[in-house]
Amino acid sequence: MKRRAFITLLGSATAWPLAARAQQAAVPIIAFVNGRSPESGAPFAAAFRKGLMEAGYNDGQNVTLEYHWLSGNYDSLSELMADLVHRRVAVIATPGSNPAALAAKAATTAIPIVFGVGVDPVQLGLVTSLARPGGNATGVNFFVGDVNAKRLGLLHELAPNAARIAVLVNSANAPVADATARDMPEAARALGLQISMLNASTSRDIDRAFASLVRERADALYVAPDGFFSSRRVQFATLAARHAIPAAYGDRYYAEVGGLMSYGTDIAEMYKQVGDYCGRILRGAKPGDLPVTQSTKFEFVINLQTARVLDLDVPPMLLARADEVIE
Repeated sequence: MKRRAFITLLGSATAWPLAARAQQAAVPIIAFVNGRSPESGAPFAAAFRKGLMEAGYNDGQNVTLEYHWLSGNYDSLSELMADLVHRRVAVIATPGSNPAALAAKAATTAIPIVFGVGVDPVQLGLVTSLARPGGNATGVNFFVGDVNAKRLGLLHELAPNAARIAVLVNSANAPVADATARDMPEAARALGLQISMLNASTSRDIDRAFASLVRERADALYVAPDGFFSSRRVQFATLAARHAIPAAYGDRYYAEVGGLMSYGTDIAEMYKQVGDYCGRILRGAKPGDLPVTQSTKFEFVINLQTARVLDLDVPPMLLARADEVIE
């Protein structure tokens, strides 16, 4: 695949005068690689730019941001990373994408990498320790796997009559899929629930997964956190409403478009932190000296309108515990 197929830049692709091109060549390039679509990723890209700006860098002025939106297609990652390494971009930022972080780490030991991953980056092999990452990578750990039991418990409180839970993962995002498959059986047993695992890696797979869970008469759906899934959140909300399936998700953006509930870390804040670290590295900091930060803010959001449509009686105590209730 040609290099141009990978690159989505904000701005004109017209030819510049020679002097302008020479000036542009001196501006560092940050390659922003993300599993979402450009539309669903827009607010997160804005959060990233805010962090970068607070660190002293503005896109189009003293840095160039190069956006690579994968839209759930991870097959091109190795070729994309090889291209970025060949062109010697200044930093590779992979917030919210475990596959992109791993592909970047496999491609280079020289170019700084700033990640945002939902599982332990030490176990992933991205860093040697959280406090002293070493090497060329650092970033944010935003705890996807660690909140599986909590999210399932909240779904159980919202839909106490749901005994059979379908758990949907994206096998293309192996670290999160594996962590979810590992954690969910024990969490379900503790609540007296039965689970069945489903997989989806494309939009059509999501349609098929819903057809399967309806056929198998699942009572509720648990959607594992995933960048591609989040980019299809309207599809999830539409299908869940059509089939009257209570569903739990990993970030608030699902609930904002009609999903029943979400519980997870503040994803936008994670993108901002990644942007800040990219700015620090451009100023001279070494990735190996920047400790991996860990998300501390968790959000519980309930869409009360969706709960009413599903004929769910939300306990007042649960509403009181929610960080936000969407009417």
